[in-house]
Amino acid sequence: MRMRPPIAPFDSGWINRPEDARLYWETSGSPDGRPALYLHGGPGSGLGGGDYRRRFDPERYLLVGLDQRGCGRSTPWAIDDLDRLDSNTTATLIADIEALRTHLGIDRWLVHGVSWGSTLALAYALAHPHRVTELVLTAVTTGSREDIDWITEGVGRVFPEAWERFGATTPAGERVVEHYARELRDADPAVRSAAADAWDTWEATHISLDPSWQPGALHDDLRERANFATLVTHYWAHDCFLPGSTSVLARAHELAGIPGVLVHGRRDISGPAITPWKLHKAWPGSELHVVESEGHGGDMEMELTCRAIDEFADR
Repeated sequence: MRMRPPIAPFDSGWINRPEDARLYWETSGSPDGRPALYLHGGPGSGLGGGDYRRRFDPERYLLVGLDQRGCGRSTPWAIDDLDRLDSNTTATLIADIEALRTHLGIDRWLVHGVSWGSTLALAYALAHPHRVTELVLTAVTTGSREDIDWITEGVGRVFPEAWERFGATTPAGERVVEHYARELRDADPAVRSAAADAWDTWEATHISLDPSWQPGALHDDLRERANFATLVTHYWAHDCFLPGSTSVLARAHELAGIPGVLVHGRRDISGPAITPWKLHKAWPGSELHVVESEGHGGDMEMELTCRAIDEFADR
């Protein structure tokens, strides 16, 4: 395995952004190394325990991690600032990334994203192509309406019993994700709590065919559960703020000239391989690696991710 031993950041801090947001960042590896940015999943997962650092050679990379707006160690959390949730958009996150790049004095960087982080990485590269040297994307998503409707409704064909319970409270004619987004902003805390629990149960259900799945709730901490569900439904109800002609797939041809590696599990039922396949076909110069035995981010996927990151350092 190319995964390195755990390392700690050598520096960290916060940057102040509009809407009273205070964003946490950390740097690890070599201060003089090749700049790289890691974008976590969710939206709303946060950097967690820092296992992402093990994918980078600490002697060759200056690695930057960011807790995206509304989650992790950034403040305020989405559930504590519902009145301003509408200002938390993909464009806002891209502006946050650019503010951090400027703050750290970095000119260009490799961007690595996992799951939702791959969507954000793609959107950032499309907005600022001259700031991205390469993209390494794992468990690839693009935030399209097709992706979102599959994970919230289509995959119910595989789990009809669970989906019947999950969708039971959704009014006729309304997308289930829009219903939950509204419930998670309800004035009644009990309504929000019930919606967060139902969303967590559904997420835990549709990842249960993943070979790396472990039984149990997706988020044991109730505040983390509510915050994650609130951010995910907010973004998904708005097509990740990348609708129609602004979608990643509609603009993927614009990524020509940016080297990219896509790593995806064949058994990722939550995010079928058709998504990275379409992206690869539309993105000149990209490489696609499908791991037959894995789901949404397994050991071999991380091995291939590390290999791609190492190979870019050698160029």
